[in-house]
Amino acid sequence: MMFQRFDDAWLLDGLRTPMVDYCGAFASVNPIDLGIKAARAVLARSGVAAAGIDSVLAGNMAPGGFDQFYVPRHIGLYAGVPQQVPALMVQRICGTGFELFRQAGEQIAAGTAQRVLLVGTESMTRNPVAAFDHRQGFTLGAPVGFKDFMWEALTDPATGVSMIQTAENLAQRYGISREDVDAFASRSFERAVAAQEAGWFDGEIVPVSNESFELTGFRPRGIRLAGKVALADRDTHPRRSPPEVLAKLRSVYPGGVQSGGNSSALTDAAAAAVLVSGAALDRAPLARLAAAAVVGVEPAYMGIGPAPAIRLLLERSGLRLGDIARFEINEAQGAQILAVQRELGLDEEKLNVHGGAIALGHPLAATGVRLTVSVARQLKDIGARWGIASACVGGGQGIALLIENPQQGDRTR
Repeated sequence: MMFQRFDDAWLLDGLRTPMVDYCGAFASVNPIDLGIKAARAVLARSGVAAAGIDSVLAGNMAPGGFDQFYVPRHIGLYAGVPQQVPALMVQRICGTGFELFRQAGEQIAAGTAQRVLLVGTESMTRNPVAAFDHRQGFTLGAPVGFKDFMWEALTDPATGVSMIQTAENLAQRYGISREDVDAFASRSFERAVAAQEAGWFDGEIVPVSNESFELTGFRPRGIRLAGKVALADRDTHPRRSPPEVLAKLRSVYPGGVQSGGNSSALTDAAAAAVLVSGAALDRAPLARLAAAAVVGVEPAYMGIGPAPAIRLLLERSGLRLGDIARFEINEAQGAQILAVQRELGLDEEKLNVHGGAIALGHPLAATGVRLTVSVARQLKDIGARWGIASACVGGGQGIALLIENPQQGDRTR
């Protein structure tokens, strides 16, 4: 287990691209370019000059191009960050976006950076069809090893259990029925649609259109949307999905509770934020990063990870569950989030109030950034002090961040 308290790490601002369905408008867009777009936008909105950034942290899970080695460096450079500023790739699977904040907080606490640009970016569409066995050629009649990278990565080879099966394991352990899961998923869709119709997501979305990113002395990069799409400015997956409609979808495994309709959607997106020290604050921040907790759990039940991570976060911070006004917990699968809710006894009126990944999608490395910024925005909206953003992590981990609304905090706790 790991717990860290941060006394002087401030979320200045954060935003994201729209979350666009798999094989949609972002189908041909390299995740580096989505990351550049989000990075440029958050710097512009936060008022932080790219020249003032001390560190670039970027997360990306699956290769979206042959240049994946360069994800953090190229995002930083094409966002205008000076060449002498280092860049680092961060990876904690579904917890990557949260890990970006944790490592940024560490850098600020250590005094090695005053202003950190962090970006999570993911193209689920561009997950490759790959082979690892043919560097020395092909043998006549031998199996050809090309496989779907994303589908294969869903199975933990240590246990032989897929991520969806871990949710089925939790459903059995917690007595969660298919009806329970479909009801939760329907509510996630309904809340996301309501938030979208009310314009709530507009405050965190940067519209994306065809665009070139120029950098003196370097080759230009850019975004070209698929087909005849000229502008992507809203999340594409939310749609009203009554339980009776979801119930008609076939379960992934015979007799199971998980289906394509009550699991996280496949979407492409990038999200970015700027975390700064108090000495670097020149405007009111959106929130304070107060603490982070990371734990390990049984791999075959990996989806329960947020529960012990949140417990550790609360215990070490001296807070109670009732002190937390808003929870944003990634909806990897419906049974998984329901298991966490039941384990902790969470009030559903405080949990994922604007919908979650079932409705909006789970672009792996971008998710944690989105959830953390969402919690901060919600606390500001309702005038509450404390919020938590969290996720389970494939392989058996949980990660959680404690977020404080500075307008409600006394900075002594």
